[in-house]
Amino acid sequence: MNTSIAPIHVIGGGLAGSEAAWQIATAGVPVILHEMRPVRGTEAHKTEGLAELVCSNSFRSDDAENNAVGLLHAEMRLAGSVIMDSGDANQVPAGGALAVDRDGFSAAVTAKLEANPLITIVREEVPGLPPAQWDQSIIATGPLTAPSLAQAIAAETGSDALAFFDAIAPIIHFDTIDMDVAWFQSRYDKVGPGGTGKDYINCPMDKAQYDAFVAALIDGQKTEFKEWEGTPYFDGCLPIEVMSERGPETLRHGPMKPMGLTNAHNPTVKAYAVVQLRQDNALGTLYNMVGFQTKLKHAEQVRIFRTIPGLENAEFARLGGLHRNTYINSPTLLDGSLQLKSRPGLRFAGQITGCEGYVESAAIGLLAGRFAAAERLDQSVCLPPATTAFGALLGHITGGHIVSDDEPGKRSFQPMNINFGLFPPAEAVKPEGKRLRGKEKTIAKRRAITARALEDCRTWLNLPRLTEAAE
Repeated sequence: MNTSIAPIHVIGGGLAGSEAAWQIATAGVPVILHEMRPVRGTEAHKTEGLAELVCSNSFRSDDAENNAVGLLHAEMRLAGSVIMDSGDANQVPAGGALAVDRDGFSAAVTAKLEANPLITIVREEVPGLPPAQWDQSIIATGPLTAPSLAQAIAAETGSDALAFFDAIAPIIHFDTIDMDVAWFQSRYDKVGPGGTGKDYINCPMDKAQYDAFVAALIDGQKTEFKEWEGTPYFDGCLPIEVMSERGPETLRHGPMKPMGLTNAHNPTVKAYAVVQLRQDNALGTLYNMVGFQTKLKHAEQVRIFRTIPGLENAEFARLGGLHRNTYINSPTLLDGSLQLKSRPGLRFAGQITGCEGYVESAAIGLLAGRFAAAERLDQSVCLPPATTAFGALLGHITGGHIVSDDEPGKRSFQPMNINFGLFPPAEAVKPEGKRLRGKEKTIAKRRAITARALEDCRTWLNLPRLTEAAE
């Protein structure tokens, strides 16, 4: 370790903490990464690897031209993200999405950080706020922050942390799926990174089967929470049975929608609903149930999910579960560089700041790491432009919430995935002599946003603009 520069301390070895540590070291600053596993485990983690994925294995869309999360992927690659580099190296087929072999991904991140001479990994729990001598530090403990640290954060901020439930989808052994009933196909045959256009397993249902399945979900025994009662769910990760309670057609217009799929075994009959499974590991031996996060008791999951055509004999490598997610009221507590207003030098990163999703968490870790390294090197902290995915996400976290006029003082800040609604509008580029309408206009506007974002991101990172890079 370079002893001429004082180290920056990062607490938490998840995606955000790992990315923050990588960015700090890349800037030439020593970093000490504190990870409490395996000294102390959590309700959701199964290994001691850094950047372990505890929910889905998907980083979602990799389309940088038409999708906001795909754009965030592209910006992170430009910024030298260890999370994206490891994800790209361990991808598995997933249509238009970037999905990864979860064990290979975690192993790759762990190996890269362990091999970096500027990174020291300490396996210990940090029970409270960083001591004063850690003048530059980052808390990236995510949704599973240890109670003692959560209490210390609440005491420092004078405000209780908010919380919501995050549910985990089951994983099934491929060789127990009946492929005489199910078939391989991506929706609309879309081909994505590492994919073929036939990257999902599809299990069809007719109306009677669907109605019976929804009824079983609603009637099935759920896990009781007691002390967690009253905690809201995040809409982007609702348990399947909670969605089913919102109306009988909710699921078939959500994760079970049949659009863009044709039954390879019976092409003339349109399925009323479809359950999709996505490859979960590089070997193709495990598939997870897309959108099937659940709080059903384990025995109920086995019973109900085996009523799905093609899954009658399914064996589960992991059943679904539920864990509590905790985040702070960032717009009130943090400045524009993710620094706690009441304590300069202490930053927060990842899901604890109120972003949602693997890539978003890692992106905020990337920013926090860069900001902390710049400050340690006595450089100005340069925030990303609001026109970039980085800037749009940062803007939401540090000031993008809406305060209700009807309820003064009500804390309305909620977790958010990256989406085009967080970006400043951009004028659509119109083909000469053509007037854009409807979907065409929406697509053109999104492409204008992504093109502007990538150029502005390159400028922020001091990289050549695309036109210059091509020369």
